[in-house]
Amino acid sequence: MGQRREIGHLYPVAKAILTPVFSFLWRIEVEGVEHIPASGPAIIAPNHISVLDSFMVPAALPRRITYVGKAEYLDDWKTSYLFPAMGMIPIDRAGGDSAQAALDTAASLLDAGELFGIYPEGTRARDGKLHKGHTGAARLALRCNCPIVPVGIQGTDVVQPPDAKFPKPFEHVRIRFGRPISVEKYRDRADDRLVLRQIIDEVMYEIRELSGQEYVDTYASRKPDTMPTTEARIAVGAASAGGNGHGALAPVAASA
Repeated sequence: MGQRREIGHLYPVAKAILTPVFSFLWRIEVEGVEHIPASGPAIIAPNHISVLDSFMVPAALPRRITYVGKAEYLDDWKTSYLFPAMGMIPIDRAGGDSAQAALDTAASLLDAGELFGIYPEGTRARDGKLHKGHTGAARLALRCNCPIVPVGIQGTDVVQPPDAKFPKPFEHVRIRFGRPISVEKYRDRADDRLVLRQIIDEVMYEIRELSGQEYVDTYASRKPDTMPTTEARIAVGAASAGGNGHGALAPVAASA
């Protein structure tokens, strides 16, 4: 509980400051906020085209969100304070105990009725296309019995492309929240890989409709800005078989 509240403990302050600043710097259009559950757990699943996505989505949401981000973000003075303040759980992409702890914390957030953000592609798409989704979001939704809300982000890659150091002001950004996808009917088949793939493919289809991106049936390449590693994903699968509480299934931002 202590760690969970430490992460994002300045979320209201950070959001109160950043939201008007963002509104001044960029023309931000938000659609579909009514699809965000007013209470209870939900997984927010956007496409990922810019580092700014992790700022724009929380700013657009009516509720607090916590999400996983690579630990290397904390090595940069520009993000080392803002990312945790906005609710980022840093995860070591090398896997191990620190990665598992972050993922276990994420599972407990959903069990506590909060929002949790996952990028199904697992990393920023540097080619601007929407890539095949990893099944971690589906596995987590089944574990915590919560819906997945697809999100389409447009324009943040123009504001700050993957290799740009600073964002460009006065560009147009659109964030579109889709209808929640329920996994209730699949709960008795949580370990079925075909079910996991079917769920995440539905999520990616909805994200494509919301983002307008071209879809390619390959995983996004893991450049320097990736999310959790294979080791972290394997830990999720192994924990899934345990089924023993908050730590039984750890959520991932990318899972094969």
